[in-house]
Amino acid sequence: MSEKKVMNRNLVVIGAIIIQLCLGAIYAWSVFTKKITLALADGGEYGFTATQAAWVFSAGLATFALVMVLVGPWAKKEPRKATMLGGIILGLGYVLGGFFGSTFIAQFICIGLIGGAGIGIAYVVPIAVGLKWFPDKKGMIAGLGVAGFGFGATLWVKLAGSWFGGLLNTTSLFGLPGVQSVFIIYGIVFLLFVLLGSTVMIDPPKNYKPKGWKKEDSVSKVTFQSVDMTSREMLRTPQYYMLLVMFIGSALAGLMVIYCIRLFGIDALIDSGYANNVETAGIIAGTAMASYAIFNGLGRIIWGALSDKIGRKMSLFSMFLIQGIMMLIFFKIGGSKLGLIIGASIIGFNFGGNFALFPAITSDFFGLKNLGPNYGWVFLAYGVAGIAGPQVAGYFKDVASTSGSGVAAWTTPFIIAGVSCLISALIALAIKPPKPLKV
Repeated sequence: MSEKKVMNRNLVVIGAIIIQLCLGAIYAWSVFTKKITLALADGGEYGFTATQAAWVFSAGLATFALVMVLVGPWAKKEPRKATMLGGIILGLGYVLGGFFGSTFIAQFICIGLIGGAGIGIAYVVPIAVGLKWFPDKKGMIAGLGVAGFGFGATLWVKLAGSWFGGLLNTTSLFGLPGVQSVFIIYGIVFLLFVLLGSTVMIDPPKNYKPKGWKKEDSVSKVTFQSVDMTSREMLRTPQYYMLLVMFIGSALAGLMVIYCIRLFGIDALIDSGYANNVETAGIIAGTAMASYAIFNGLGRIIWGALSDKIGRKMSLFSMFLIQGIMMLIFFKIGGSKLGLIIGASIIGFNFGGNFALFPAITSDFFGLKNLGPNYGWVFLAYGVAGIAGPQVAGYFKDVASTSGSGVAAWTTPFIIAGVSCLISALIALAIKPPKPLKV
């Protein structure tokens, strides 16, 4: 079937980016952590511990992953409705978090559980729909389809923290503090923009093929001759569990840094003497946060496109290896402005690559037909990493706060993350495409 007779497939990419810009708000959590963990005695309005702040973030990530599995089969059949519902729930979670989020449990429920559920419902749709429209460019489209998720964090961090004076510092809706006011504003924006993007979340016609493309053209050393497996069949293969472990190992590092980049940056810069006060260190750490988010988005596009040329396996191995090395040295180089920003950029770049390479290799291994529900099962790894990464960092930070040590709190978490990435690299070398299952 010719492209000219159906919707312009490029609209799907634009819609996907709009949706993912909003869903990526969860990665902006670091911009709120300093204010919500400021002690009440020091003028803070919430007084959360670092572990509590991590739990809100972890709840969002874990709920996001779990809900993807639960709604996957329905989202496959009703992609537009799933996107709309996800946008409504995400927006509602943030608005409720604004009005009622003065306590830890309220933020945990509204931002973590409700907001995370909204992201989980909508997230896989742009990826699955996009790959169906672009079977000829799976790696690149998987990257573009989720690029907004990474870039969105930069947008929401900057709007809240510094652009136009920073919404956190200049806004007070209904007499609420800056954090809760920003939640309300963001919730309304998320709702409207996800609904807008949902209008083009439509599957292509049955048996659709891009003009001039043949399936066998994509069967090479780069991709694999996939077989369409159901989720039940996929769960019987060792390749599924290898992908799961690889994803956990790699995502743990990236999510740990997303959670703690501001806290670590301030500790490292002050400890090294590069910054003389928390305010100066915080500005530098904020720049590193924004750089992380920008390169997170770029990594999704570049790693995805690169994998179409050199193969998923080699791309995964290279990405894991670089990430593991960087996590093991980040503690040392993060004490300077240049080191902190470069380290954050590389970690963000590699972390972003996960979200292009894993849906693409899931499609390569298990087929396009059931990609939505199948990738939901693979994405459970993200939920596990979303709990483990921030919680490990938060635990050691709280221990350090009571013992009096500062930047040394981050040594053990970063070593754990680095080693996990290197283990993933070894698994990437060993993995092979599955064979069709015997009935």
